[in-house]
Amino acid sequence: MSEAMTTDLYEATMALSYLREGMTGPATFDLYARGLPPERGFLVAAGLEPALDFLSGFRVEPEDVAAFAAAMHRPSEDLEPLLGLGFDGEVRAVPEGRIVLAGEPLLELTAPLPQAQLVETYLMGQLSHQTTIASKAARCVLAAEERPVVDFSLRRTHGPWAGMQSARLSAMTGFTATSNVAAAAAYGIEASGTMAHAYIEAFPDEETAFRAFARTHPGPVTFLVDTYDTATGVATAARVLRELESGPSGAIRLDSGDLGEQAVRARKILDAAGLPEVRIVASGGLDEYALEELVHAGAPIDVFAVGTRMGVSADAAALDTAYKLVDYDGTPVMKLSSAKATAPGTKQVWRRPGYADVIGERGELPPNGGTPLLETVMREGRRTGAPDTLDRARRRFATDLAGLPPHARRIRHPVPPRPATSAGLAGLAGRVRHRIEHRLAADGEAAGRQAA
Repeated sequence: MSEAMTTDLYEATMALSYLREGMTGPATFDLYARGLPPERGFLVAAGLEPALDFLSGFRVEPEDVAAFAAAMHRPSEDLEPLLGLGFDGEVRAVPEGRIVLAGEPLLELTAPLPQAQLVETYLMGQLSHQTTIASKAARCVLAAEERPVVDFSLRRTHGPWAGMQSARLSAMTGFTATSNVAAAAAYGIEASGTMAHAYIEAFPDEETAFRAFARTHPGPVTFLVDTYDTATGVATAARVLRELESGPSGAIRLDSGDLGEQAVRARKILDAAGLPEVRIVASGGLDEYALEELVHAGAPIDVFAVGTRMGVSADAAALDTAYKLVDYDGTPVMKLSSAKATAPGTKQVWRRPGYADVIGERGELPPNGGTPLLETVMREGRRTGAPDTLDRARRRFATDLAGLPPHARRIRHPVPPRPATSAGLAGLAGRVRHRIEHRLAADGEAAGRQAA
């Protein structure tokens, strides 16, 4: 079964209807985020490369028609108009790594209406997920304030496929390494990892475990020191590191408890042992909010390892994206639904200094100081150039980040929900009980009147 099946059933039904009605004129759809997630100041465009790969090879095969027919409970011959349908349209998009704002098209696609409709789900899935993760990773890099950040997300992402994307997107936005071996090999990212608590527990004691690990690891090692007692673990690691033939380079990793306090104590033990060059790595439930607190508190942490909360964008796991028709057969169209109105016509986004962006019509003169964000990346179903690279996307992000205004860079902490106190809950229960008793009394009185 081909990737053409990566669609919702209603899209296949609409595409079939368009074909039967002869509605095959050029249609333009905008894909954009309706709004920013809470506490966010920007998004990072991502997911375009796999989207273009999909469009380049898109074709409805016989097995796809059979699958559509089975899903619709119809004979296969009813869906034969879909057979052989490919993509021969145009795509204009914001290149990966660029910083964008809400309402700005990430991608604008023009193709015969049935084609443009069938590819909606795949495009939305790729760009929505990857832009979400890239934006979260970028915030972690901002919060770390130039301290290295490493991707530890693979074991907690929503599957290995998502883990590969997280590694690539975090590298694109400034992470220095990943624990994901497959991603390191595929994308040319530095691989980095330590050990698990299970490794320590498998040996008679921490020192034996540290020495065994050092014998296997060819380079600077990182010892996990908080399996039992952290202070003892740090002291043991210091003793082993001093005695290594490769020299006392390497690091220790803290993975639990008050990481700021633990890091202060660990730094004192390492310095007292004559190991000021040994670095401290911190991990364990970190995100941009925790990183900002640790950095501003002056915690002596040299490297942050960020996993789950980045890999699933824990505080904003979904991006409210839309894929909306804005032009059909040369006529601009728009949606007027409450709170979901769309702007008609093909567009261009102009980036001005200070991110005073302007969305205008395609082809109109740019505003003063404006440079276009949307670039033509596909014509007649073919890429207009070679596939993009991670290095180019990384450079775009670094350039855009340097010009980002301070208010957009700020890590805004979410306001926690007001806790429900026992007194408040008791009061609520009392009010509910009073209403129930009042209703019962009223019902009793009504029943008495009816009996009389």
